[in-house]
Amino acid sequence: MEFLAEDVAAAHTPTDAELKTWFDQNKAQFEEPARVSFRHLYFSPDRRGANARADAETALEELKDEPQDTKFAGADAFMFQNYYRDRAPDYLRKEFGPPFAAALEKLPAGSWQGPIESGFGWHLVFVDTAIPPRTPAFEEIEPDVKKAWLSDQKAKAVAKAYADMRAKYTVLMPAPPPEGAPPPPKVAAKAAMPSIPSDMVPQ
Repeated sequence: MEFLAEDVAAAHTPTDAELKTWFDQNKAQFEEPARVSFRHLYFSPDRRGANARADAETALEELKDEPQDTKFAGADAFMFQNYYRDRAPDYLRKEFGPPFAAALEKLPAGSWQGPIESGFGWHLVFVDTAIPPRTPAFEEIEPDVKKAWLSDQKAKAVAKAYADMRAKYTVLMPAPPPEGAPPPPKVAAKAAMPSIPSDMVPQ
């Protein structure tokens, strides 16, 4: 049945006007997330203990007017990358933790900022570029819109087919027993047949 419903949906070729209208009503699913490129310096609580944040704050005073590629020997080695290019919020939340991702979104570009905390420790961050979220124009992604439209039409056709099928049937439930009626008798379980010793089985 699903194959038939999908064939029915696929048989209709949408006009440009239909696709544009559908796109305008479903723009949210085509939105591209914000992206940020940044360099960071890491200050490890494992190495510095309770001084990690204070050390980062002191380092920030030295770095305030320095470019992002400044060589700074006072930071700690980080186990992953020192520079991240075009990363979306979902990636940053998974990699560094939600508080870091939320703080990073608020940092201005073009200077060292911080310190901000991640699941690893404290960081000074230089945001290189920050690209806000955007929804591409219909003309940019028309093939993707058509593919999504077709998927939506198939899902609606399948749902309608199931609804039409259910409408043709009536489900009958047994009526409840009258109030005060005794419960139905229990069916006695059949006694298990006794096993016969193997030496008594005729050969």
